[in-house]
Amino acid sequence: MPHELKGLNEECGVFGVWGDPNAAEITHLGLHTLQHRGQEGAGIVGLTPEGMRRHYGLGLLAEVFNRPEQLSQLHGRAALGHVRYSTAGGRILENIQPLLFRFSTEAIALAHNGNLTNAKSLRRTLEDQGAIFQSTSDTEVLMHLIRRSHQQTFADQLAAALNVVHGGFAFMLLTEHAMYAASDPHGFRPLVIGTLPSGAYVICSESAALTAVGAKFLRDVQPGEMITVDDDGLHTRQYTHDTQLTVCSMEYIYFARPDSTIHGVNVHQARVRLGERLAQEQPAPDADIVCGVPNSSLSAAIGYARASKLPYEMGLVKSQYVARTFIQPTQELRERSVRMKLSAITEVVAGKSVVLVDDSIVRGTTSMQIVKLLRAAGAKEVHLRISSPPLRFPCFFGIDIQSMNELFAANHSVQEMRDILDVDSLGFLSVKGLEEGIGLAPDLPHGGLCTAYFTGDYPAPLDDYAASFAAELACRHINVEEVHA
Repeated sequence: MPHELKGLNEECGVFGVWGDPNAAEITHLGLHTLQHRGQEGAGIVGLTPEGMRRHYGLGLLAEVFNRPEQLSQLHGRAALGHVRYSTAGGRILENIQPLLFRFSTEAIALAHNGNLTNAKSLRRTLEDQGAIFQSTSDTEVLMHLIRRSHQQTFADQLAAALNVVHGGFAFMLLTEHAMYAASDPHGFRPLVIGTLPSGAYVICSESAALTAVGAKFLRDVQPGEMITVDDDGLHTRQYTHDTQLTVCSMEYIYFARPDSTIHGVNVHQARVRLGERLAQEQPAPDADIVCGVPNSSLSAAIGYARASKLPYEMGLVKSQYVARTFIQPTQELRERSVRMKLSAITEVVAGKSVVLVDDSIVRGTTSMQIVKLLRAAGAKEVHLRISSPPLRFPCFFGIDIQSMNELFAANHSVQEMRDILDVDSLGFLSVKGLEEGIGLAPDLPHGGLCTAYFTGDYPAPLDDYAASFAAELACRHINVEEVHA
């Protein structure tokens, strides 16, 4: 799993409620279910009888909301919440969302999951025009665009702004009159809609959060779609028709909870299929047992064991009280977190030839530590199998891998990686195996997935990142034609 992933703005979680008298409390529960998507900070804005109120802070949700009055002061009929994993911007209080803007006529809360590829150039232009930014987050750019729009209604202003920003995004906004949600033209980042027994609407990052609060799933927000929820119900419009479903493949590989369903594909079942396909493509016929790296690789390990007819064993145990290590801000902290978080069961792995299934290798340091754990516990052999292709290219749509220098597979051959990791064999899933295993949209390019991390084939313009990426390819003597070939 990409424990080593470091924080671009955001692989985060958003959750909003409109039309329930306990909206803030429901949002608080929903965010707990989305905590895996961001552990750096959390916040909730409540629409109270006295207007918009916000409570936010750095840390886990339970650390930010550690006194009853912090939540009770947000009590009202609508709320918007956010858990943050920083990407663009940095770990400062001003970047914790939802951002709350107070104007002379209204207050607006804004939350965002993803990364805007043209945020830097837009911000520069806006600052030249006199805009003053309060945060370093790219999210704030959208509000400045909304306020500068000459459209007559807020919905039209938002739609106009959404056509200016580029990249991967799932935006949610809360005003005193309505709640809004929008997905980018490729649907990189998931958003789902549900209803509560009270008749209230819920929009959030994953369907698992709907289940957690007792909401009924209605549907996914589609690429290029803008949703408005007000006292008259739910309204939809396309702010652009230039769309193509291209869900971030890492949602299925790692980010999303296994009990979530994204565009009709259950995450756990997709991961099981990836494991089955991996066993077909990269068998380990002489192995004794199959172990998965907790937690996101367990489904793939089940699939690998099932297809290879090897026993599935719990060779590694995870402490549930240590944060996801890819979210740690420094490499040293990530390595320490791995040692705190995982331990091997000696009685299970000692003297055994172990197939270790993990979902990806990013920087390689975590994989190295896990192999050491198994070796120290007496594993006779370690055969590492990865249920995704080698990550060789940066991501600019919501994961902070902005340079090939950070990527293990971009700098080493499979043989070199095998030797560095000290494993007896190493095998990755093919890109075709990934696309067919997830099975999202077989008729679309790359099966309806963004696989740019593996192929270098980016489905949208890189904007502000294009020059630096081209320069990096040139330094490595790689041309674009070679990448796409």
